[in-house]
Amino acid sequence: MNDRKIVFTDVKTLGFHVNVSGLGCYGQVQLYECLEDNEVAAAVSDADIIITNQNNLNESNLGEAKKLKLICAAATGYDNIDTAYCREKGVAVTNVPGYAAGSVAQHTFAMLLYLISHSRYFDDFVKEGKYSTMFPVYHENRDFFELEGKTWGVIGLGAIGRKVGRIAEGFGCRVIYYSTTGKNHDVLFKESTLDDLLRNSDIISVHAPLNRETRGLIGRTELGQMKKSSYLLNLGRGGIVSEEDLVYALENQMIAGAGLDVFENEPIRQAGPLMRYISGHPEAGAKLYLTPHIGYASTEARERLMSTICRNIEAFLAGNDLNRVEV
Repeated sequence: MNDRKIVFTDVKTLGFHVNVSGLGCYGQVQLYECLEDNEVAAAVSDADIIITNQNNLNESNLGEAKKLKLICAAATGYDNIDTAYCREKGVAVTNVPGYAAGSVAQHTFAMLLYLISHSRYFDDFVKEGKYSTMFPVYHENRDFFELEGKTWGVIGLGAIGRKVGRIAEGFGCRVIYYSTTGKNHDVLFKESTLDDLLRNSDIISVHAPLNRETRGLIGRTELGQMKKSSYLLNLGRGGIVSEEDLVYALENQMIAGAGLDVFENEPIRQAGPLMRYISGHPEAGAKLYLTPHIGYASTEARERLMSTICRNIEAFLAGNDLNRVEV
């Protein structure tokens, strides 16, 4: 009987149902809905393999996991895992790159179209009976524009960024991009410096990982370079855009609006700048669209996530390095 132990520390943080039945082929599976970081150590002390989505894994909670051989990030990003410590201890780390490219790209456009089309306002206008009782109708300050002919700036040209760029071209946009690593180049789109991208784009979408190069990348100075008519979308990682500075930009009409699917703290802090802005400005809903980190979570993407984790485990056990992180 296979006595290998697999511990999934926070399956509920994926936000939707995932089919974990395939993991049973590789060992005995222990599922936890949502362990706190300080609860992880006891849960993984005898684990051979750990799967996690959001738990911060480091020496403090991995130190006693003497059997540990593999950590599978149930995500594309793995900034929550101390890869230097894993390297020191000979623990392999895998992630799932690109599994949610279609899902995140689709959510990117859902967010933008919601904002620029004033979807909340017009939906409420009809449902509240105003369209039945008000005539003629004059929608002041609810102008909307076509995407055709606009410039779309992509920050982070990985699988998601490229997908977004291709869809944007389908809408008739001119696509430019900034590579946060300086390593990703694409002949289909025009490469740009960050400053030029900020100045020239009508829409900017962020699809980069959080690391030393991207933390705090978009702050008050960068927001001040953007067009007053422009929109900013962050579907990368929350720490890339300063929430305090974004609120300042919205309050001072430095940009037209923003959509965020990721936040500096997750779950979002009720006392943080974004929630203060929402509660203090009646019209905030027209300029700021927030979703609870769900861009990755289409049904198909979740199926790809789990099947890839299974393949990663199988490949590791067979001595291969499928989706292995450079630790």
